[in-house]
Amino acid sequence: MTTNDIASAADWFATPLGQYLLAREQNYFDQAVADVFGYNALQLGLPGLDLLRASRIPLRCHVDPVEPAGLRADFRDLPIASNSVDLVLLPHTLEFSDDPHQILREVARMLMPEGQVMIACFNPWSLWGFRRAFGRKSQYPWSGRFIHLARLKDWCALLGLEISGGRMGCYVPPCKSEKWLARYAFMEAAGDRWWPIGGGVYFLQAVKRVRGLRLIMPRWSERLAPKKELAPVPKKVARPQDVVVARNDVTQ
Repeated sequence: MTTNDIASAADWFATPLGQYLLAREQNYFDQAVADVFGYNALQLGLPGLDLLRASRIPLRCHVDPVEPAGLRADFRDLPIASNSVDLVLLPHTLEFSDDPHQILREVARMLMPEGQVMIACFNPWSLWGFRRAFGRKSQYPWSGRFIHLARLKDWCALLGLEISGGRMGCYVPPCKSEKWLARYAFMEAAGDRWWPIGGGVYFLQAVKRVRGLRLIMPRWSERLAPKKELAPVPKKVARPQDVVVARNDVTQ
């Protein structure tokens, strides 16, 4: 996002519709990140929102190309070591990027084995998606390119990210006023039960799986090989009675 995009997102989250969305996303992330342990956690995008506040991970950093991020960097080329991060949050980061697949590739590179990524995206197959398709696309969030859930799952599978959880949310129509949002509040429970794929936002959790090789060694016998002994050298005897004497010499 550019500086103008950040300002636009911050202004939109201050509206009634933005507050409605933020409350549900904050509730989801508060529950999800509380069970993830490790040392390093990153939030890519929306630096003005602390979606890692409930995390128990000691080092939590907000990354974004512009301020007020703790680390200013391009999501497509992050200056972070491979296999060093335990948790990554992508709150609507992919929809507003020119190369969302490259961002996921960077996330997969940074994550440690068994590290987790949590993604929030707007759902194109919802009332929110219809609003974007048939309305003006000049303002946040309608200016983003909503990503289909099936496509995002395919991307994760290609990068070795195994889906471990997720859900839908925000079933009410994208109304601008608190009055109409309150009137349609009944659609939250009804949509979750009767139209589970029609939430305005979907959440996805994935785990980085690393397939390893196990070297199977043969079972060597613990018994030592018998010690080699020299065979006795036969002796010539002149008389038959000397045979007994020769045998005694060999055995001694």
